[in-house]
Amino acid sequence: MTSLIDTAAVSALADQPLDWRFKGLPVGWEGRTPAQICAGAPGLFPVEVGDRPLSPLCVLDADALARNLATMSQWCDARGVGLAPHGKTHMSPQLLAMQFDAGATAVTAATIGQVRTFRAFGVRAVLLANQLVDAAGLRWLAAEYDAHPDFRLVCWVDSEAGVAIMQQQLQAAGLQRPIDVCVEVGAAGARTGCRTPADIEAVARAAVRADHLRLAGVAGYEAALGHDVSAPAQQTIRDYLQTVRDAAVRLAPLIETDDMLVTAGGSTHFDLVAEMLTGWPAGMAVRTVLRSGAYLTHDDGLYARTSPLTRDGARDFVPALSVWAQVCSRPEPGLALVTMGRRDVGFDQDLPLPRGLPGSKVTALNDQHAFLSVPADAAVAVGDWLQFGISHPCTTFDKWQLIPLVDNDNRVIDLIRTYF
Repeated sequence: MTSLIDTAAVSALADQPLDWRFKGLPVGWEGRTPAQICAGAPGLFPVEVGDRPLSPLCVLDADALARNLATMSQWCDARGVGLAPHGKTHMSPQLLAMQFDAGATAVTAATIGQVRTFRAFGVRAVLLANQLVDAAGLRWLAAEYDAHPDFRLVCWVDSEAGVAIMQQQLQAAGLQRPIDVCVEVGAAGARTGCRTPADIEAVARAAVRADHLRLAGVAGYEAALGHDVSAPAQQTIRDYLQTVRDAAVRLAPLIETDDMLVTAGGSTHFDLVAEMLTGWPAGMAVRTVLRSGAYLTHDDGLYARTSPLTRDGARDFVPALSVWAQVCSRPEPGLALVTMGRRDVGFDQDLPLPRGLPGSKVTALNDQHAFLSVPADAAVAVGDWLQFGISHPCTTFDKWQLIPLVDNDNRVIDLIRTYF
């Protein structure tokens, strides 16, 4: 089977020397390549030995990644659904290669810029989970599509106006083979997507009439309705997914591809997607594809509370991403200032969570400092290194260009590049 990513381009990252751009890494690594550094499996923690990192430093746990990859692959296989993980979570070709090796069949992107990044590493199968109405983006896509016959992209349409823009720009660019599109089904008060059956039908027929497009299926995004996992909220998600299912059944006769793509699935309700969007009527050839992305690293906050594989106390997924930082001040009893702030760790869903410090809590973040509330008798001293779990991995990944991948002894076995 031909690889879905250019493995040579990914491997070549190990031969690019490091410099001052990559924050947190030991100064002694500058000028050396990841391959040279990892050959010695240097330890990062405790910081009393070897090349010392600069505070703060983001790290990935190799064993946790491997566990999460295997767990999600097995879960999807057992339910007969495919997986096109959302690449915006990490924007890392190395991590995406791991996901492909574990059975993912495509990558999901949110913007045409992200598609260009993945194409720079030869990724051949992309779901662009958005409407593409950018003239420059459409013309780039047309040129890329025609230059690489093995590249396939599917994007969303939710209006006749959007279909018309795509058709006009792709025709002007001289596209030789059509771009596949899914009609996106939305919900009132949510995000993008057609709101009524009549709109769904009209957009689908417009796509069929457009000779530079090919109607491939139906898309949805249930997480636009929220991360609440209470019984009433889950029923709201089921009701929405029923509208996606109904749309797929109605549009099946119009589909122009060999099989129909039906896709949804964030990282909170993917169990409901597998429940509601499988078991199709006889005669319908359907591929159901999830787009969950946060499963890879999981977290200590939002998804620990809401993922179907952890919210009821299970630990099928485990956190793989954390940030280490140093205590720089103890100005008052019960307060420690830590060298980690909004520039270093996500805070859009929850503040970071201290590990191994019972009774402690991050109460606020400045740009470069965390306010850590600690018990009066806590043994937390200036100079101590502390580890913090994160919530919602997407907004921590984007703050780090190079992240050490460590084993159980905190020895570095790889250095993971990101491209945001």
